[in-house]
Amino acid sequence: MNEKERFHFTVGQLVDILKSLPQDLPVLTSGYENGFENFYQPGIIKVKHEPENPYYDGEFQAAEDEDEETFEAVVIRRVVRDE
Repeated sequence: MNEKERFHFTVGQLVDILKSLPQDLPVLTSGYENGFENFYQPGIIKVKHEPENPYYDGEFQAAEDEDEETFEAVVIRRVVRDE
């Protein structure tokens, strides 16, 4: 497997994508457990801050309904591989 097949993005590609997004938005990533994964192209979604969630559920959740507590964030989702 060569480098182009192993990694989805380079730093330069990620910088170009992030430059095209609103510069005042927060950036979040999916996670859980350990190790590192490739990620999908960053995108903007509505989220809600829920700090009382257990660590494995994440401090921020995709907003199901919009209200005064929801906001937009750039999200970099990790690739989830099937085992």
